[in-house]
Amino acid sequence: MEQLENYQEYIDKAVLWGLGVLPNLVMAIIIFFVGFWVIKFINNMVSRFFAKKDYDETLESFLQSFISIALKALLFVLVVTQLGVKTSSLVAIIGAAGLAIGLALQGSLANFAGGVLILIFKPFKVGDFISAQGIDGTVKEISIFNTKLSTFGNQIAILPNGQLSNGNIINYNMESTRRDKIDVGIGYGSNIKEAKEILLQICADNPNILTEPAPEVYVGALGDSSVDLTLRFWANNDVFWAAHFYVIEQTKLRFDAAGIEIPFPQRVMHQALKG
Repeated sequence: MEQLENYQEYIDKAVLWGLGVLPNLVMAIIIFFVGFWVIKFINNMVSRFFAKKDYDETLESFLQSFISIALKALLFVLVVTQLGVKTSSLVAIIGAAGLAIGLALQGSLANFAGGVLILIFKPFKVGDFISAQGIDGTVKEISIFNTKLSTFGNQIAILPNGQLSNGNIINYNMESTRRDKIDVGIGYGSNIKEAKEILLQICADNPNILTEPAPEVYVGALGDSSVDLTLRFWANNDVFWAAHFYVIEQTKLRFDAAGIEIPFPQRVMHQALKG
């Protein structure tokens, strides 16, 4: 009989505990389902937002996943709090773990942040020819942590996004046209006017060189052994290098044909006379 009374006492305590917990449990379940529906609604809104924007697919996928995980973590905290669990210790543990991970992955987090900035603001895109961190190359791939460039020699240069986003970047494909500047020296005895006419004629003979803005030739400097001429012309990006090398080659050929000297350093050796 005494055992039955003890069992009954335990049952009564369990019932009382259940009745005390039941309202919080019901409210936690309601919060869970309502919160899950809200998260689904927000995710759909984010998807529609990105569908209207021209962001990189990698960035869109990452941000959607990040937002979804962050909202689910917040929902978990709300449900646990409703059940009466003290979240102060949990938050402290999560904060300490986050700080430790942040210090350990400081460089990776900087690269991650740089990748997000690059993908959002788009200082360059895949296929652009850029100069950054002392490396010239065509952008082959942009990821969250690094960017890959294909160099002139067909090597792959991998640049961390953290340094890339904080450094100077020259994007040669941002504009459809590009201006070239070629310096060439002629001898002091050569005819400056004739040399300038030859350079302008070279530009006129090449269809890759734009007529507007028109090519220009200036006397850039009077050097120690040469008169330095500066030729400037414009060309479309896709034919820029073809025009550049054409002008250099034709300058040498036509100057030789016209008898215009292109000075170059010379060293004269004198043999000492024996007495």
